[in-house]
Amino acid sequence: MKELQLKIVSPEKIIFEGGVQFVKLPGTEGEFSLLPNHAPLISALAKGEVVYEIQRGGEAVKVPIGGGFIEVNKNIVTVCAE
Repeated sequence: MKELQLKIVSPEKIIFEGGVQFVKLPGTEGEFSLLPNHAPLISALAKGEVVYEIQRGGEAVKVPIGGGFIEVNKNIVTVCAE
């Protein structure tokens, strides 16, 4: 199975960068999830948690954010978080 390359950045630092199985995000219109081969997307994010899983069936990692934006293109997911 392909992976998503996830990068979570804040104004201060890179919070996470690496391969993940899925990402769940707090969109301004509600929560949504991304899997490999997702269509290109740009969206605003609300306050909440970015949740991702590094290994299939592994422990989910939760990162609180205060909002931001996401870009998805060719299995590369970039989260610009506040």
